[in-house]
Amino acid sequence: MTDTSASQSALAPQTQLKRNAFGVPSILFFVLSAQAPLTSIVGAAGVAVALGNGPGLPGAYLVVGLVIVVFSVGFTTMTRHVDSRGGFYALIRTGLGERIGTGGTLVALLSYSAVQLAMYGLMGASLGNLLERHFGFASPWWLWVLVAVALVWALGSRQVELGAKLLAALVGLEIAILAAFAVVLVATRGIGSFDVAASFSPSAIMAGAPGVAVMFAIACMFGFESTAIYSAEARDPRRTVPRATYIAVITIAVFLAGTSWAVVSYYGAANAQGAAFEALGTDAALFALNPINDVLGGWAGTAADVLLVTSLFAGVLAFHNMITRYFHALAGRRLLPAALERTNRHHAPAHASLTQSVVAATLVVLMAVVGLDPVADVFSWFSGLAVAALVVLYLLTSAAVVAFFRRDRVEDNP
Repeated sequence: MTDTSASQSALAPQTQLKRNAFGVPSILFFVLSAQAPLTSIVGAAGVAVALGNGPGLPGAYLVVGLVIVVFSVGFTTMTRHVDSRGGFYALIRTGLGERIGTGGTLVALLSYSAVQLAMYGLMGASLGNLLERHFGFASPWWLWVLVAVALVWALGSRQVELGAKLLAALVGLEIAILAAFAVVLVATRGIGSFDVAASFSPSAIMAGAPGVAVMFAIACMFGFESTAIYSAEARDPRRTVPRATYIAVITIAVFLAGTSWAVVSYYGAANAQGAAFEALGTDAALFALNPINDVLGGWAGTAADVLLVTSLFAGVLAFHNMITRYFHALAGRRLLPAALERTNRHHAPAHASLTQSVVAATLVVLMAVVGLDPVADVFSWFSGLAVAALVVLYLLTSAAVVAFFRRDRVEDNP
């Protein structure tokens, strides 16, 4: 019997993810990659300032960050008592039951897939424009997206540490150029040019259309919950997951608030919204690129152009990893085909990675055939869909946390 069991175990497909693969820093870079700091500032700030609350956008980042910190208290505490490898699905299923948990899973996959497609669209357009501007090489946006899908699949099927190192390098570069812009702006113009009340007072935050600003702020903080998704591969997840979550939320909220405040201060609070509207007429990214170019020099504009593409690539890779781990967890509970739980010699969810890549490539081809614009249609539509689905997930998870701790008195801390 023992020999038979051993042989059956040896022949059984491998399904385990790599244990103790990384700690807080690596998980933090996975999260920051999904949030794509440079994309948030260059790709979204101009639209948010123009159509939202104007110079009050930095305050909106802090408000949303504070709300997510409060949300994270229950979220991270619950992850200490349940198997959180399925992310939101695991928590919703435990708190509200299997049926609602499965529904929450579909919403999560819709949200992550939508935001990944949105980033693919913007990346394809950005890289195509970059090559045409600097080399005169015109190319369809979808071509570069399909190349990116192949690269993401290759990285997603390798050791998870390789992806973490690449993401750390890419995120480090985009944070460096944005931080350099803010520091040099303060050094050259003085801290007096930064108007606190115009960006952080309640009246500034609630000016214009604050709902638009809040929507963009939520979109820019996408992915912080992936800390729980990586719990099976983290060292000491009971400590790693909460620490990574709080550090990620606080870091991105403060960084985006500070950097967007620097961009607003470059124009002056009274002129920022007008400058954003003017940029919308040509290219919304110019609202942030022009100040970076002016303050740091011509090289910075080109560097930011390139880093925008790498920022988006880091983002799609991060969401690819999140989606594949959802597939892996759901397959383990037989809610998806068992093949998606299998891992390769690198302990990576290779079958799930291939499946996600094929689905993404198929959708990109369909959008190209239909003739959708990569920015006006793909990026805009799917970003809105992703944020709407994410808010539903936050509500379901919050209800699950309350239900769980009322039913299971595993914590004395109220």
